Amino acid sequence: MEFGTLGYLAVSLIVVYATKKFVDKVKLPAVTGYVIVGVLAGYSMLNFLSQKVINNFSVVSDIALGIIAFSIGTELNRETLSKLGKAIFFIAFFEAFTAFAFVTLVTYLIDPTALYRALIFGSIASATAPAATVYVIQQYKAKGPLTSTVLAVVGIDDALALTIYVFASLFATSILTGTQLSVAKLIITPVIKIALSLLLGGATAVLYYIIFRKIRFKDELTIGIAAAILLVMGVAEYFKLSELLAVMTLGAVLVNTDPMLANRSQKTVENFSPIFLPLFFMFAGAHLNIKLIGKIGVLGLIYTGARFAGKISGATIGAFLANAPKVVKKFTGFSLLPQVGVAIALSLAVQKQFGRGAYGQPGIDMATMVINLLLFTTIITEIVGPLLTKFTLRRAGEVNMKE
Repeated sequence: MEFGTLGYLAVSLIVVYATKKFVDKVKLPAVTGYVIVGVLAGYSMLNFLSQKVINNFSVVSDIALGIIAFSIGTELNRETLSKLGKAIFFIAFFEAFTAFAFVTLVTYLIDPTALYRALIFGSIASATAPAATVYVIQQYKAKGPLTSTVLAVVGIDDALALTIYVFASLFATSILTGTQLSVAKLIITPVIKIALSLLLGGATAVLYYIIFRKIRFKDELTIGIAAAILLVMGVAEYFKLSELLAVMTLGAVLVNTDPMLANRSQKTVENFSPIFLPLFFMFAGAHLNIKLIGKIGVLGLIYTGARFAGKISGATIGAFLANAPKVVKKFTGFSLLPQVGVAIALSLAVQKQFGRGAYGQPGIDMATMVINLLLFTTIITEIVGPLLTKFTLRRAGEVNMKE
């Protein structure tokens, strides 16, 4: 017997509630519990959340990503950036590019005939999912230099990952088609895409400020900020821009234009979080097919190990070069391991670009391998990642030890 859409949603929220109660008792990060429950309920096990059901709720995940992106943007205020200074940019640059380099190298060494595939794997490895990290920080009400650094870094990371992927995909298509790379296309295309994403988010922030700066009624503000976030995401999707980058810019411009309005808007957005974010992680877990573990096997473990090594070593190098605070040098890299969200979105972009036959069988095979690899490694990153984030925040003394 199948429930209707509302029935599935109701049962999912009941499961979310029960899971939250359980993880609070056993002192686990809530996101870890939601992902595990999602795997159990997904189509590879109990099949309660079948592929069809998950597809019906895709808008839930979209809204959750919008909430996360806006939350990150509001953390990118001048005070925080000036206090942490160049450390944020050094860490973000080195953790993203070192992960890209490590994964590209090891996967190329495994199969030197498929440089195009190694470049795509590396570009996806550069992405850090903000959703899990932000949720853990919110759950434990963490505050301090490590927390601020991690939030700022995962915000910048999306722009870097997008840039790396655009460049890598252009190289991959050139290799697969045997064509010469156009320098103009190689440089201008990603720059335009990023610039337009920033412009969209910034322009919407200005419009939102003009309309709502004097509004004091909570209901009106709720409607306004929801409309602003959804408008940015909708326009970005239509023009194939970075939705996360655009929404982050909305939050960042707003907090640096009117901190009080940004704070009230953020508190309004947080009212949606207990519904959308747990469902996002649960549905993400339901996508994972545990039967793929045997198929991906060694390659998945090598990819995961190389990515972890790149993220941790890159963040550490960046922190030392920028002379960041001791806790930032020591722990930041361990808080950047979750990957669901941005990386899954990039893997779907690979499927769309290479998996439809335009680049022959090698392109189709690569697209299939990429999405299977990401589904497998997400099991690891979304269970280990939040646990490590919680551990490092505790060690840094930035969470309430009673939590």
